[in-house]
Amino acid sequence: MKKKRKIPVSKIFVYFILAGIGFVYLYPVLYMIVNSFLSAGDLTDPSVTWIPTELCFDNFSTAFETLDFFKSFGMSMLMSLIPAVLQTAVTAVVAYGLARFHIPFKKVILVLILITFLLPTQVMLVPRYVLFDTYHLTDTIWAQFLPALFGQGLNSAIFIFVYYSYFVSYPVVLDEAAEIDGAGKWKIFLKVSLPMAKGAIILSMLFSFVFYWNETYLSNTLWGGKIQTLPLKLQSFTLQYEALYGKEAAGSISESVSLAGTLLSILPLLVMYLIFQRQFVESIESTGITGE
Repeated sequence: MKKKRKIPVSKIFVYFILAGIGFVYLYPVLYMIVNSFLSAGDLTDPSVTWIPTELCFDNFSTAFETLDFFKSFGMSMLMSLIPAVLQTAVTAVVAYGLARFHIPFKKVILVLILITFLLPTQVMLVPRYVLFDTYHLTDTIWAQFLPALFGQGLNSAIFIFVYYSYFVSYPVVLDEAAEIDGAGKWKIFLKVSLPMAKGAIILSMLFSFVFYWNETYLSNTLWGGKIQTLPLKLQSFTLQYEALYGKEAAGSISESVSLAGTLLSILPLLVMYLIFQRQFVESIESTGITGE
């Protein structure tokens, strides 16, 4: 007879902790999905919790119209994709320069870059607004594009350090061999260094896109309501609903319609994750972001 394998108590404890963490993360998502399909009758019925008596798709059609989905989605893509591409490219150049060239006060520069990440957004908001207002850049798309172009986009410091760790980790002899073959600095960067940092590129692109997609604080201040993305529309969902259906209707807006709007606003991110799931996991593993 084979002896039964005993599971160590420590492993059971780890599984218990992981299950608890998973529940904390998954419960709000499951709650949002289930309740977005509830009808008005199910919402007021205490016997209905997780399984609706009927799937109410009217919630989504109402939320779709309230969010002006196609227009807001297009604006969200524009204001997320372009800055994400710019940030991914520029931070790679900055990190490569710091990793591969002898720059005076390099450590000081790295510390300053780290400080820009540690400083709260609120601290830099007033100087940034004054600067953009001076050059008439507020209420325009350039308020989003220019910081990304000059390495000062959302959380750019993170991506600079991710790239930097990549570029300092691979042998310098590869660059030297390419230089002996007649390659210039830019060619070495584009043909040798950048392909080796594929994981960092994917990580930077995906995270940048998510950061820009979800950003509302700076956008509210710098755009002044002139540009409306899906998260911004969702933030003022009740006002949008009131403008569309009247003040009386806004007072009776159901939780299910609001949750349907929330689900619609994050749906593109969920689709993106499902498409790039393998690349996303591989890039995190290759960058060592898990700490392993």
